[in-house]
Amino acid sequence: MGQLADRDLAGLLDECYGLVTGAVSRLGPRDLLRATYLEAWTVQDLLFHQLMDAQRALMAFAQPTDEQPDVDAVSYWKAYTRKTCPEEEAAHARYVRLSAAAYGSGQGVVRHWADLSSATVNVAQRTSPEVRVRTQGHVLRAGDLVHTLVVEASVHYLDLTVRLDAAPPPIGGLALVREVLEGLLGSPLPDRWDDAEAALKGTGRVELSPQDRDELGVLAGGFPVFG
Repeated sequence: MGQLADRDLAGLLDECYGLVTGAVSRLGPRDLLRATYLEAWTVQDLLFHQLMDAQRALMAFAQPTDEQPDVDAVSYWKAYTRKTCPEEEAAHARYVRLSAAAYGSGQGVVRHWADLSSATVNVAQRTSPEVRVRTQGHVLRAGDLVHTLVVEASVHYLDLTVRLDAAPPPIGGLALVREVLEGLLGSPLPDRWDDAEAALKGTGRVELSPQDRDELGVLAGGFPVFG
C-alpha cells in the first residue's frame, strides 16, 4: 500500500504531529481563536478535535484483536464519502467547541495535545504494523491505522494553518492524501494540482473551478471525495 514502507509511517506521523505542535505552541490566546478552513471551528477547537483522534488511536493500539481486517488504508475512508446528517454534524461541532472551551485556557488544550500526541507516536513506533486493531467500528492493520492518522493530520494541518504563519505542510503526508483520493476515485487527479491543492479540493475545502470540472468530467460528481 503506497510508496512508503510501514516502518516509515510512524516517522511521518511524528513529523505531522510535530508540525501541529510547533504551529500552536507559540500562539497566544487571540491567535488560538483564529478561523480555520472548517467554518465551525477555531484553531483551538480544531486542535481539540485532533486531540480526540490521537486519543482514539492510542486506545486502539492498546487493545489488539484477533479479528480479520475489514478495511485498509484507503477503504477506511469510504465511510467519510457520504454526506453527514446536518444535525449530527452540528452536534459534533458544538461538542468540540464546548469541550475546547472547558479547558479555560487555549494553552491547556495545547499542553494536552502535546503530551497525548507524543504518547500516540511513541506507541505507534513500538507497534508492529501487522497487529490488528479496532477503531471506528472497523478492524484494520496497525500500519493502515497509522496511514489514516497521517492522512487526517496532513489535511487538518492545512485547515489549522490557513491564517497562521507556520511551517510548510508535510510533503510525505500530503502525498498519502493524494494516494487515498485517487484510490477512492479510481483515477488519477489532474497533474497540474500539487498535493496541497489536491487535498483541499478533494476534501471539499476549496471548490472545483470550471476548468477542474471540464478536466475531471464525470469524476467531478464524486467530489468531495471524502471530508
